[in-house]
Amino acid sequence: MYGLIGKFTSTDGDRDSLSAILLNGPRDMPGCLSCIVANDPGDPNALWIAEVWDSADSHKASLGLPSVQAAIKEGRPLIASMQQVAETAPLGGHGLTAT
Repeated sequence: MYGLIGKFTSTDGDRDSLSAILLNGPRDMPGCLSCIVANDPGDPNALWIAEVWDSADSHKASLGLPSVQAAIKEGRPLIASMQQVAETAPLGGHGLTAT
């Protein structure tokens, strides 16, 4: 499995709009086992995104999907900064089945 943990900081006051795009936009992403979007309780503009994929190749391929491209286009103006915090190798856990 392949995992990513990232932090998106929205433009001031746009976190809810950005999170709605991330939660409702991308669909039918082959190989995506989990994608969690969470508010940062200490920063009113920050979101944390934790993704688990069956492989790094599946994640890379998802970036070309129409639903992902549409979400990127819609969300980009609301993003002040993006930071990849960690690349991980998930082992499993509640809600995940090791492949």
